[in-house]
Amino acid sequence: MPVPTENVQYDGRFLIARLRYIFGFGGLYYRGIPAWAHGYPESEQNLLKIVNEITLARPRPEGSKVIAIDDPDLFHYPVSYMVEAGYWEMTDKEAAALRAYLFKGGFLILDDSRDGFSPGNMGWDNISGNFKRIFPELHWIDLTPAHPIFHSFFDVNSFDVVRNYYDAGRPVFRALFVDNDPTKRMLVLSNFNTDVSNYWEFSATGFKPVDEANQAYELGVNYIIYALTH
Repeated sequence: MPVPTENVQYDGRFLIARLRYIFGFGGLYYRGIPAWAHGYPESEQNLLKIVNEITLARPRPEGSKVIAIDDPDLFHYPVSYMVEAGYWEMTDKEAAALRAYLFKGGFLILDDSRDGFSPGNMGWDNISGNFKRIFPELHWIDLTPAHPIFHSFFDVNSFDVVRNYYDAGRPVFRALFVDNDPTKRMLVLSNFNTDVSNYWEFSATGFKPVDEANQAYELGVNYIIYALTH
């Protein structure tokens, strides 16, 4: 099923870039939508509305951006976003491009990922394997709520605020850092065994309780403020 996109031309204002990727078997399991497009465009658009209302970041209020991993225009967007990375297949060209983008100052948020759950989802093994190709010298570090990213705007003191009924167990937050040093810049943040953006997507529909959606927005705002200030 093709996904309609409303890509806007870059004009210097902040937008989140959603990464489009090749996906393997099972990547159309949800409504026939490609795995990379789950929640598009409501998730990021709703988050940016909140960012616009409560911060001075002043993101672009309309439109969205979907972009290939190896598109040079990705460098215009300091924050990128990928969902369902358990289905993500990556070329060598994309690995080199993503490494260059992240070391140049880009920040990547991974969301809506878990082990198992649906056919073809290779879960954490797929995510860690792809990033081992991108950063063979780096390893994932499990985070606690004490890390500064969870306090860059709001104070988020528990990860249980974004537990989903379809994810068994507790959410896990992991990151890759420059030089494997948690005191240095974070390159990639993974929300694993949870779907934070699901709260953003459905926040205006009544499908999710308001207080739960607000807690998920607090995480999203923190991510953006951290990325723009580090």
